[in-house]
Amino acid sequence: MTRTPGFARLALLLVMAFVLALGAGCSRFGKKEPETETLPVDQLYQEANQSLRNGNWSRASNYYTRLIARFPYGEYTEQAQLDLAYAQFKAGNYENATSTIDRYIRTYPAHRHIDYAYYLRGLVNFNRENTFLERVARLDMSQRDQESPRQSFNDFLLLIQRYPNSRYAADARQRMVYLRNELARHDLNVGLYYLDRGAYVAAANRGKALLQDYPNSELDGDAIALMGESYVRLGEETLAADARRVLELNHPGHPWLRGDWPRGESVWRSLVPFSGEREVRTSALEDEDD
Repeated sequence: MTRTPGFARLALLLVMAFVLALGAGCSRFGKKEPETETLPVDQLYQEANQSLRNGNWSRASNYYTRLIARFPYGEYTEQAQLDLAYAQFKAGNYENATSTIDRYIRTYPAHRHIDYAYYLRGLVNFNRENTFLERVARLDMSQRDQESPRQSFNDFLLLIQRYPNSRYAADARQRMVYLRNELARHDLNVGLYYLDRGAYVAAANRGKALLQDYPNSELDGDAIALMGESYVRLGEETLAADARRVLELNHPGHPWLRGDWPRGESVWRSLVPFSGEREVRTSALEDEDD
């Protein structure tokens, strides 16, 4: 039996239709490529920015990361790095945020938003030790490790030194006042611990260092009182009298002047009665050598 040309064309059309249908089915049921790999840079940034505004830090970080990887150069990428650092900061990924900020500062040292990068790094370190447990327990910052607060203070100091007219300078100055007081309170607590333990020379030196390192803090009066009490217990009457005279002149209402300071054991001792004693004792020996 001989097949007609019309039959052959019909068979060919059926085969082509089957192939097209099969391809469409594979496309429909196959793995869809994520939009982070297909969107143009402007739309990708808009999606990331919208997630940031909505507080979806994880999604924002993912979109910013893919934008930077796919489009390593350009205005969107420059801004995306700052936004990524902010999203990481809000998500509590402080190490990643710091790395992103440091990379931004190295790459774009003259960028018009470089002041914000320094400010954001200060915020990251300001909040680094503020864990959920500490927020719930309302622990005093002065009782925590001081490395991050010191770094935060230095970050804000660098900001106001390099960019004194920055829109972030005023807030940075306020945070520096707070940090200076907390760092001073930490040193005071250490000094009171020395006093409790009978390390009077170390206690006096810690009070002196507090005045030198954190001038005009709200703990100035306590620092002078710490020195005075240490000198009293050492039997250094002249030095104790000098401390009293300075305290009467600058802080006439201080409770040490009426024999009502310090009250009981130090805050450090009451919160952490045993832990860290060896480390603090080692520090006391160093203070006595000063």
